[in-house]
Amino acid sequence: MRILKYIFLLLLLSLVALSIFIATQKGDFLVERSKIINSPKSSVYNYVNDYRNWSDFGSWTNDDAEIKVNYPQNTIGKGASYNWEGKNGEGEMRTIRIKENDSIVQSMKFEGTYSTVYWHFKDTIGGTKVTWKTEGKMSFLFKIYAALNGGTDRVIGAIYEKSLVNLDRALDYEINTFSTIDNGIVKKPMQNYIGQTFTSEFAKVNKNFKIVIPKLIAFCKKNDIIISGKPFIIYHTYDTAKELTKITIGIGIREAIFLSAGSDIVSGQLDAFEGVKTTLTGDYSHLKTAYNKTVNYLNQNKLTPNPVFSHLEIYSLSKNDVKNPSKWVTEIYIPVMPKEIPPVKTYSPATAAPTTTAPTTTAPVKVAPLKAKPAEESKPKAIDEEFEF
Repeated sequence: MRILKYIFLLLLLSLVALSIFIATQKGDFLVERSKIINSPKSSVYNYVNDYRNWSDFGSWTNDDAEIKVNYPQNTIGKGASYNWEGKNGEGEMRTIRIKENDSIVQSMKFEGTYSTVYWHFKDTIGGTKVTWKTEGKMSFLFKIYAALNGGTDRVIGAIYEKSLVNLDRALDYEINTFSTIDNGIVKKPMQNYIGQTFTSEFAKVNKNFKIVIPKLIAFCKKNDIIISGKPFIIYHTYDTAKELTKITIGIGIREAIFLSAGSDIVSGQLDAFEGVKTTLTGDYSHLKTAYNKTVNYLNQNKLTPNPVFSHLEIYSLSKNDVKNPSKWVTEIYIPVMPKEIPPVKTYSPATAAPTTTAPTTTAPVKVAPLKAKPAEESKPKAIDEEFEF
C-alpha cells in the first residue's frame, strides 16, 4: 500500500515538474512550408483568397468529419472571415491585408492560441511557388499538445504540407479543366445597363471587375433598379502592344435610366448586334484561349469585325453562382459587319403600242398617305442621386 502511495506521489511530482517545464518554455513559434503548385499565379491567389474554397484543401477539415464551418457574407479579400467548430476546438480566421496576385495576411485564433498567417505567391518554372507561414504565441494547452507530439514545427508543419498537396490537387482539376464551344454567328438582343468606363491595364481588369460589380449591385439595390442580366465587360479598345484597354464594366438592368451629371456610373444601351460567339466553361485564366478561338472562327469564315467595339465578355455563371472554377461559364462575342443584301431585280413589262382610240380621261385620285400612330415610348426612369465611387 505504501509503495502505491510512493508511485502515485512520484507520478504527481512528475506531472507537476512537466507542467512547470512546459509553462516556462517559450510560447512563441514560427512555422513555414512551401510548394510549387501547377497552376497560374492569379488563379492560385484567387482560390486561396476565398475562404469558401478552404474546405477543399484544408487538411483539418478533411480529418474531422464532425467539423462545422460557418461562412459570413464576405469570404473574399480584406475583411473576409470564417470560423469553425470541431472535435479539437473552435477557431476563426480573418483577412487583414492583401496584395493582388502577390500576398495575403490573416489573423487566426484557435483555443487561446493567436497567430498571424502569411501567404506569398511567386511565378516559377512549373507553376506558382506558394509559401505558407505562421507565427504567434501558444496557449498553455497547445504547449502541452505540441510537446507531446514533437513540437510546433512538426504539428503545424504536417498540417501545412498535407494542405498544400490538397491545394495542388484541387487546383490542378478546378483550374486546368476547361472547354470552349464555337457557337457561330448569333444575334445578341438589346440590353439596358449601368456601368463604369475607364482605361485599364490588362493585368488589372479582373481586379477592377471585382471592385466595380459589387458597387453596381449595391447601387441598384439602393435605388430600386431591377437587375436584368449578368455582369459583363465591353472592351472598346484592346491594345496588345501597350497592354491597355478601354473597358466598360457593367450589369444589365430592365429599364433605361438617367443619371445625374458628374456621376462615375454611366447608364447606356448595348444595341442589338450580330457577332461570333464562343462559350468558355472553366476558369478565367482560359479567357485568352477562348478569345483566340473566336478570332480564328472570324478569320476562317472571312467575316469582317464591326469596329463598334472590340469584344464583349458576359459572365453568365460566375463565382457568385458556383464556387468551382471548372463550372464557370463565360460568353465571348466579337461583333461582325452585317451582310449586304443584294437589291431585288423587278420585272418591267414592255410598253404596249398606243391605240388610235383616245382613252377616257378621269380625274386623278389623290390618296392621302397613312399616318402611323406614334409608338408610346417608355420614359426612362430618372435618378437624381449621385453615386460616389
